[in-house]
Amino acid sequence: MAIDLDRCLGCWACAIACKEENNIPLGLWWNRVLTAGGGDDDVEEPEGLGMVLEGPLTEGAGDPLQMGYLPLSCQHCEDPPCAKVCPTGATYKRDQDGIVLVDYDKCIGCRYCMAACPYGVRVFNWGKARRVPDFDYGEVAARPAGVVEKCTFCVHLVDRGELPACVAACPGQARIFGDLNDPDSAVSRAIVAKGGFRLLEDKNTRPQVFYLSSRRRRVL
Repeated sequence: MAIDLDRCLGCWACAIACKEENNIPLGLWWNRVLTAGGGDDDVEEPEGLGMVLEGPLTEGAGDPLQMGYLPLSCQHCEDPPCAKVCPTGATYKRDQDGIVLVDYDKCIGCRYCMAACPYGVRVFNWGKARRVPDFDYGEVAARPAGVVEKCTFCVHLVDRGELPACVAACPGQARIFGDLNDPDSAVSRAIVAKGGFRLLEDKNTRPQVFYLSSRRRRVL
């Protein structure tokens, strides 16, 4: 996936679409949008991502009219530390496409994966799920209490040849999804054209989510 930060509106449509499609209860988010600038951050960023928010994303952030947005979810790392520390093998990569998933039948809720993830994108289901309205929604089955959840790139949609819900819902068309191994795919071309970067590259996790930004801002 590639996310064009120049196109992101900070509207949270991606997060709401993800929540509805994947039957995510109140209090949990698989997708979030971090905000920097404008005087206050509306979401506390995971440790280590502050340097991203304070870098080119917020160029000119001393001006209260300057703001930047950073959509954040599972980075589907090529070398995922969460899978390395899982004692039961509940976290794994799919062989066919490298998407990182969780087998909820194997998850024992130890939260080692949450501690190992440098992006802070995993959430723990503490108790009985609460939804308003009070029924399941989306195509994904509800997860039991006591397991760790995260973004799946909407594998149930991808396996049907459809786009993840966050990509389809984005009004700014900021998200691009496709085959990174295909140099002619839209996502590969976008990364080459705008020089995509990955979060916390010094961690050597090799995320499969790229961020695009020219950061050519006009002064308002």
